[in-house]
Amino acid sequence: MNPVRVLIVTAVDAERDAVGHGLGPTAPVAAPGPPGRELLRLTCDGSTPRGEAHQMPSALRRRPLTVDLLTGGVGPAAAAAATGAALAVAAVHDVPYDLVICAGIAGGFAPVAPTGAVVVADRVIAADLGCETADGFLPVDTLGFGTCEHACPPHLSAAVARVLGAVHAPVLTVSNVTGTEERARTLRKHHGAAAEAMEGFGVAEAAAVHGIPMLEVRTVSNAVGPRDRAAWRVPDALAALRDAFAVLKPVLAHGAPPPFS
Repeated sequence: MNPVRVLIVTAVDAERDAVGHGLGPTAPVAAPGPPGRELLRLTCDGSTPRGEAHQMPSALRRRPLTVDLLTGGVGPAAAAAATGAALAVAAVHDVPYDLVICAGIAGGFAPVAPTGAVVVADRVIAADLGCETADGFLPVDTLGFGTCEHACPPHLSAAVARVLGAVHAPVLTVSNVTGTEERARTLRKHHGAAAEAMEGFGVAEAAAVHGIPMLEVRTVSNAVGPRDRAAWRVPDALAALRDAFAVLKPVLAHGAPPPFS
């Protein structure tokens, strides 16, 4: 039986390591990847941890799961370049991925996604890709120059959110992190978003070029708005990220065989 092949892209090594620990216990090993980037590979048997079997449809056969972990860099451009290169290498070797996941910590929009919450994107939106005008912000699609939004697979993203007990809502991608309460209110009102990060749209653009479905999974380390580093809970968010992927391992191997939808 062919394995489910998943590429997980994070911004920094700490996020990658948290995901890897969640998918363990086997340590990841180096694998062929894009030039200048380290690709770590985990091969999982897809077994269901005790107490979670009731969440998996009994009719689905167990499938092996191969996960490649890639630190893509901070920001949408770095994420798009690294993801696109990894997807191209896999395609050239005739081992394409079934799914791409952008994972990491994020700012959450209160009160829908408080610190400690898990967010699974239903849509990935480039919130600052466009043009500022006297009448407000115009997104790039309104200007006729492409798209500023990618939809995640509706059934899969909803199932993942349900299993994780996560908020299922848009996640924004920004190049300039929000630092004021006014901007946070504007973004929340305009997009109905739950979280803000810096890489999801870049990952989604690369995945779309290759016709591969994409998810974004975030754990909230701080509130979107004025920067208050004393209130940030980065270690807690990384631990929540680890725990989320411990739950997701059997879901990815059992619960939504390709094509993911």
